[in-house]
Amino acid sequence: FADLVLETWDLQCERNGREHRTAEMGCQQLVVRRGQPFTITLHFSGRGYEEGVDKLAFNVETGPCPVETSGTRSHFAVTDFPEESGWSAVVQQQDGGSLSISLCSPPNARVGRYSLTLETSTGYQGTSCHIGDFILLFNAWHPEDTVFLRDEDERCEYVLSQQGLIYQGTRDYITSTPWNFGQFEDDILSICLKLLDTNPKFLRDQNRDCSRRNDPVYIGRVVSAMVNCNDEDWGVLAGRWDNHYEDGMSPMAWIGSVDILKRWKKFGCQPVKYGQCWVFAAVACTVMRCLGIPSRVVTNYNSAHDTNGNLVIDRYLNETGQEDRRSRDMIWNFHCWVESWMARPDLAPGYDGWQALDPTPQEKSEGVFCCGPAPVRAIKEGDLQLKYDIPFIFAEVNADVVYWVVQHDGSQKKSTHSSVVGKNISTKSVGRDSREDITHTYKYPEGSEKEREVFAKAEHKKSSLREEDEGLHLKIKLSEGANNGCDFNVFAVINNNTDTDRVCRLMLCARTASYNGTVGPQCGMKDLLNVTLAPRAEKSVPLCILYEKYGESLTQDNLIKVVALLTEYQTGDVVVAIRDVYIQNPEIKIRILGEPMQKRKLVAEISLVNPLAVPLNNCMFVVEGAGLTDGQRIKELEEPVEPKAEAKFRLDFVPHQAGLRKLMVDFESDKLTGVKGYRNVIIAPQPK
Repeated sequence: FADLVLETWDLQCERNGREHRTAEMGCQQLVVRRGQPFTITLHFSGRGYEEGVDKLAFNVETGPCPVETSGTRSHFAVTDFPEESGWSAVVQQQDGGSLSISLCSPPNARVGRYSLTLETSTGYQGTSCHIGDFILLFNAWHPEDTVFLRDEDERCEYVLSQQGLIYQGTRDYITSTPWNFGQFEDDILSICLKLLDTNPKFLRDQNRDCSRRNDPVYIGRVVSAMVNCNDEDWGVLAGRWDNHYEDGMSPMAWIGSVDILKRWKKFGCQPVKYGQCWVFAAVACTVMRCLGIPSRVVTNYNSAHDTNGNLVIDRYLNETGQEDRRSRDMIWNFHCWVESWMARPDLAPGYDGWQALDPTPQEKSEGVFCCGPAPVRAIKEGDLQLKYDIPFIFAEVNADVVYWVVQHDGSQKKSTHSSVVGKNISTKSVGRDSREDITHTYKYPEGSEKEREVFAKAEHKKSSLREEDEGLHLKIKLSEGANNGCDFNVFAVINNNTDTDRVCRLMLCARTASYNGTVGPQCGMKDLLNVTLAPRAEKSVPLCILYEKYGESLTQDNLIKVVALLTEYQTGDVVVAIRDVYIQNPEIKIRILGEPMQKRKLVAEISLVNPLAVPLNNCMFVVEGAGLTDGQRIKELEEPVEPKAEAKFRLDFVPHQAGLRKLMVDFESDKLTGVKGYRNVIIAPQPK
């Protein structure tokens, strides 16, 4: 027999991409999911393949030092039936000189970039030929993959959807901001693989790191550490919370992860400035979805940062309601992290499913700024000893807050109010733009027997007094929405639940604030020395908050913190109430003109009305949407936008992908920043 000569081959990127749900990563490279077969075609010249005469075998290798024992290299022959436990190759069909072969990786293979080599031999003669590279991802569709997710709608949302909503604002006024995850956009997959190859564990021991890339728990921990740069580890984002962002991008200005990841690569893996919690979480979510691990961004309202691990957050206020003696413990208005879906074979049964991962640098874990994966089930059950970092997240959703009022003589009074931590834990619903409340997955109902059991197990003594026990009740209410540029009222509502007259001092104070709990200058104040309450009576005291007072010092988080202190003269008791008011930005209006169809021009008309009494200068719109705009489109307006005038422009774009897409817009100017809007667009497929 003459030698078998390989002339050409076809990795069938398009067909395999469709079958493996990776087609949107482009048909220039072969991207497949583990445990699922993919087909390649070989064309021989001269004569075709003859079974029994010719031997065919493949070599797959990943990482810089591939070895069989580490699972980073495999050599396997073409056989009649697929091999269950390892790599396999089976002849599918033969047509003259062309041969279709189905290759399949085991469902626990290492993910990453592989090189594929074909070895042919006839008798004693053999040749080998490198026929290309492919990338292997986790497979949420395969029942034996550790990231297997049973529900198809959930797989579409948590692996395939490139866009989502992230919840922000305050517990009383939840807002959503659109985010372009863009995990299938050009170059993002190679950037995610580069991130794995720049992580310190890889640089320390390449063989060991690559051999552990079959484990989503390991990958999740690496990604959580690499999204922040607090370990001088070439991480993606630098965090900053002090409202000085001039030498970078304000965290509020981003609308997607693609821009951030591309900047990181372009500038030689230097950290991108700047991120805050939702930016860290969203970038980690992009990387995890890109690698095939189902992931979502979640938001916890009134999130505790308990630095000393005693599950109590002590806050000190002076008699005017101003924060005093800052303890390092903080309450964040909200805090975002990521949940990723995976099995936990490293733990006892019962902890598979959603795992919390927090890439925002807060505390070190095993010497590195990362957090998780922590099974959400373990947080709910108070199993603090399990891996990884459960006590920290348990505190974020369960810590107690005690307000101490420091009198002018230095003595301290404990307030009877216990602010409530871990509320309205939120994530985007599957397949819809609504909010799903997942608080019940983190904690049992408040006051329930189960909650008591969990706290006993976690040695957490809940000190909060139930407010009903108190004679005096204090609440802060808001009459209508608070719009940026407008004055608005807040009300302190006091109830006397006793049968006697009460005489009190009421102190009301408003300050601009950031979402991590820090406060700025005062923007409203009232001190009433003589408030008399009849038995069983209610009194409402207004405080007007003026734009001319808050406008200059409002941070880009658009928050005003209102503190009310009620001191009863007879007993000296102090009641504290605190409310964060979210100042609403104007709406961005987006109109789509034309019939949305793949590869056909569309026009978006985008506008916003200036709500302020002053002109807006240096106005800029940034628009992006995966599958729609081909990267970011920036429009700078030449003229200032006068008060009550409309900023408006038209954008032409050609959608290159069909299906439901989100067009996202961010508006920036000197006085109004981080304004977001989005529009859902359904793009019809191109007629065949």
